Parts: sequence; C-alpha cells; structure tokens
Amino acid sequence: MTDAATVLARCAALGEISEEPGLLVRRFATPALREASDLVGEWMRQAGLDVYEDAVGNLIGRREAATGPGAPAFVLGSHLDTVRDAGRYDGPLGVVAGVAVAERFAGRVLPFALEVVAFADEEGTRFGTTFLGSSAFAGRWDPAWDALTDEAGVTLADALRAYGGDVAEVPGAARARESLLGYSELHIEQGPVLEARDAPVGVVTAITGQSHAEVRFTGIAGHAGTVPMDARHDAAAAAAEWLLVVESLARAREGLVATVGRLELHPGARNVIPAEARLWLDVRHGDDRARHAAIAALREAAVQVGAPRGVAPDWDDRGDIAAVPADPALAARLTACVEAVGAPVERLASGAGHDAAVVAGLAPAAMLFVRCRGGVSHHPAEAVAVEDVAVAIEKLKEY
Repeated sequence: MTDAATVLARCAALGEISEEPGLLVRRFATPALREASDLVGEWMRQAGLDVYEDAVGNLIGRREAATGPGAPAFVLGSHLDTVRDAGRYDGPLGVVAGVAVAERFAGRVLPFALEVVAFADEEGTRFGTTFLGSSAFAGRWDPAWDALTDEAGVTLADALRAYGGDVAEVPGAARARESLLGYSELHIEQGPVLEARDAPVGVVTAITGQSHAEVRFTGIAGHAGTVPMDARHDAAAAAAEWLLVVESLARAREGLVATVGRLELHPGARNVIPAEARLWLDVRHGDDRARHAAIAALREAAVQVGAPRGVAPDWDDRGDIAAVPADPALAARLTACVEAVGAPVERLASGAGHDAAVVAGLAPAAMLFVRCRGGVSHHPAEAVAVEDVAVAIEKLKEY
C-alpha cells in the first residue's frame, strides 16, 4: 500500500503541471511536458535507473542486466501527455507505477535489462497525430509529420527543436527487435466494466480494431410547408432511421461498439427539407472479422432506409485500423499473477488506442487495466483506488 500511495501522490504532483491554470493539459513538446518529464526523470534516478531522453522526447530509465550492458530489456511504460481538461491518471499512472516496480527491484540482479519508458505523445492533442512517441520508438515515424502545424502555426519540427529534440535524429530513436524482450502497459480501464464486475484489475485481451466512415444521404430540398409528407425525399429522416440501426446493431452484437459522433444537415434551415445529411461513423471490435461484418451490414442498411424515400446513400471509408491482440504468453503470465493472489480474473478488450498497440509491432506486448471510478476518463473526475493500484503494482512486480 505504501508503494501505491506514493504512486497516487506522484500522479497528483504531475496533475499540477499544466499549460493552463485551472485545468490539466500537457501537450507534446511544451514547457509543461518538459517540467513533467524532468520530475519523472528524477524519480527514475531515485529508483536507481540510468536516465536519458531520445530525439523525440521519450524519457527512458534503464537498469542493466547482470550480464552487463546491451542485454535485451523488458519495458514498462505509458505516456505523459494529456488531452485538454484531463484527469491525472490516463498515461501517468502507467509510467509512475513502472517506476515503483523498478524501485522494488533496486539492488536485485536481473537476467535481463529493465526499462521504464514515458512516451512523449500518445494523445495527439497538439498536432492531431497520435502515438508520436511510441511510433518513433517502434521505428514507424512518418517524415510527413515533421511539417504538421499546431493551432499557432508552429511546425512539429520547430516545436521539437525548441524542446531539445531533433526530427533529423528521430530515426535513431527506433529500437531493434532484438533489443526488447517485451512490453507491458498499466492503464486505467477508461470504462465501467471492471467496476461492474467488482474486479480491481483486468487483463487486456486485445486493443480493438476501428473502422471510420463518412456516410452521406442525398435527397431533394423542398419547402417545409408546401411539400406533402408522401412526396418528400428527406435526407435527414433517412439518416435518423439509419443512426438508430447503428445503435441497435451494436447493442445486438457482443463486443461491438458503434458511434455516430457527428451529423450535419444541408442546407440547414428550419423551413427547408434537408437535401443532404452527412454522418461520421466509428465502429470498433476486438475481432476484425466481426467489425467488417458489421460495416457490411450497416452499408446495406443505408441502402434499405434510403430506398423508400428516394434518398441515395454514399459511403466513404475513412480508415481501417486492425485489432491488436495481446501477446498470448505475456497475457497468460499476467493472468497467472492475478490468480496467485485470489483476485477475480477479468479479461476484456480495450476500446481505446494505446502505445501498446504500436509497440506490439516491434515486441510482444500486453496490458493490465486498473478499475476506475464510474468508468470516467479524459475528464478531471478520473479516480482510482489505492487498493486497486496496490494490486496492479504487485502483479507487475511478479510478472
């Protein structure tokens, strides 16, 4: 419990480091991120780790193996950046808990190197591109990102230079496959499942795949007072019926979530029948086949709801991100660690993206979720119990 209390106190200290007074926001390559990184670096040194920062700003603490420098490492990590008006645990909890595990191993001889990594960007709040830190770490940096600009017109390359990094050196931040044994990330669940099951922690089975699409229904505009109901080609009515199909389909299929997060009508006047309705769709599932089957069903449903109204649907795919299963051996080891203390073993997929999904392209990766109160995340009300964090730290230590 002492370790867990320290972890929560450190998360609270990081929660005071922000770009804006009165709310928590800590974006990539900002003075606030620099302050947070420097503080975590000091905690890493206190835990006996050798600390350095790579060219993109990832903070890395390392303890060498008994065999000497250069041994492959097992990595514990998460991110230090936040969304705007964030809570204090999404990301930092995994970093600070990793430091706590490293502290427990101080003075012990390990057959492998141990690293704790604080990724510099996962949320993508400043430049609109997520996973900058883990992408550099995994050798997946896109040079086109160098020219991205923030809302003030500052390029990513210039921001990183001011931070002390260098985009020209980012390729050198990529780790070789043989340098890593595996990666484990501790994270708040960001959902209500563990709380509903009265479980302190959960073993992540997969990070769900995602399908994104823009769906457009095209009808005919007309006067709201003069066109009879049976003569209308109302794009909004078709869109509304289809949106309810999205909801009902997701409710009927285990593990599927589907969201229409944005809806626009044209011409958008109170007294004009909408000629066009545009909807932005997000569909997620841990099984790519189930997700693709849902997308096929929704495409067919768009045709079916449009036809009786003489409204034509158009479907524009905007992205397909494959699901990332947890490494079976690492997930099994986490499960065994949970079972060893008699805690209920809960397995669940993550509906949100995580650095683990990127690192999984480089090394075996797994995740452990911690129960969060009310399932609240990306909000100042994020909260975890010290008892649950204690269980999570113990499981990572035994891992």
